[in-house]
Order: sequence, then structure tokens, then C-alpha cells
Amino acid sequence: MPEKKPCARLFLDSELIADQMIKLDRDQSHYLAQVMRVRSGEEIALFNGRDGEWRAVVSNVERKAVTLACRSRLREQADESDVWLAFAPLKKTRIDFVVEKATELGVARLLPVITQYTAAARVNVERLSARVIEAAEQCERLTVPSIEPPCALIELLSSWPGERTLFVLDETGAGRPITEALMECAPTTDGSFPPCGFLIGPEGGFSSSELDAVRKRAFVTTVGVGPRILRAETAALAALACWQAIVGDWR
Repeated sequence: MPEKKPCARLFLDSELIADQMIKLDRDQSHYLAQVMRVRSGEEIALFNGRDGEWRAVVSNVERKAVTLACRSRLREQADESDVWLAFAPLKKTRIDFVVEKATELGVARLLPVITQYTAAARVNVERLSARVIEAAEQCERLTVPSIEPPCALIELLSSWPGERTLFVLDETGAGRPITEALMECAPTTDGSFPPCGFLIGPEGGFSSSELDAVRKRAFVTTVGVGPRILRAETAALAALACWQAIVGDWR
């Protein structure tokens, strides 16, 4: 008979060890007690991005405080994809969609970038962090992507690690086909692929001066995602899906 699946999955930013008693904070307690309606004895899966995934048992349920008993490790911590996504912020529901789906597609770091034509320059990092945690809990990954504070495009380019290829989606059609560029990524000696990132511009595209600045960087490869004009969130997910299929963990 297959083992019963935990009734919920939670991210905790604390150490996870066997026989540890964990008192959840008010929000997580409310979620388990009032939304999921858990009862004593039910199992919960826990992860913290460092110690793998753990099985915990609900020890006590109160309206504002749920206590768990951490029992045993379900999965060891494993290496995950090392891909970053830099993107021009979008309006609320659309940026929520981007960070949620990017989390599901394995992104390790999210970097909002302010460009000349960015329509929504204000970014609520705390709110987006909560969305990312929810997405990581749902998709059963073992890590949670980090979200950086917004920065200007020139700051991103200046601080970008030279050994990390930056694939910039170029809506002018001057970039190489993304699949062609990705297939030329050479694996390292252990069979893994080198770190990379993607930069997605705003709805209005990059300005000509921004494209000039981008193309001058040795670590940049400009790419295209087909003959159609895609919305920014569609372009981001298309690029990540191509990456996962060609060099990521879909292989």
C-alpha cells in the first residue's frame, strides 16, 4: 500500500532535525488550523532550502498556534537549477504570475530591473516573496528563489558575474534563435551546465541606447523567441521552458 502523502507542505526558515518540536507562527498556524483544517496526528511536509524535506506530525492544534513534531527526512537536499531571471516589473497580477511560474520552472534568483520604458517601477518585494514561497510549497521544490530589490539596468549589467551568460530577449529580431544559442552551452566536467540568466524587457521593449549597452557586454548573448510579439510574461516563461528542456532538469 503506498505511503500516505502529507496533507500540506510548508517552508520554514529554521533548522529541521529529528524529534524537534516546532511552534508555527500565527499565519502558518491559521493556514493549517482554519484553511486546511488539520487535526492532531496528521502529517505535514516541511522544507527550509538547506536540510531537505522532512515529515512532521501535527502535535497540537489551537486557533492561533499549531505545534508540529519533526520526525524523519523524506528527501535529501539536492542541487537545483542555477538560472536567474532579470525582468522589468509588470503590473500587480502579471508580476505575481511571472514570479510564481518562474519558481515552478526552477529559477534560483529573481531580479527586478528598471528600464527606460518600465511601466511599473514600484515593486513590493515582501509581497512577492510570499508568492514565491507559496509557489515553492506547491510545486514541491526544495529551495525558494531569492528576490532582489529593484535596480537600474546599468547597475544589473555592472554587477553581473562575467562567468554567467546573460541571454537577453531581443524583440528587434536581431538575436539568435534561443534554442540554437542554448544548444551551444557546453557542459562542465561533471556533466552539469554552466550558470546563466535571462533578461526580459518591458512591454515597450528596450530603448536603442539600452540595447547598445547590453550588446557591448562580453557575457551577453541576444536571443529571440520566434516570429510573434510576446507579452513580457509569456516571453519569460517561454525562455525558461526552452532552458529547462535543453540544459535544465527536464532532460
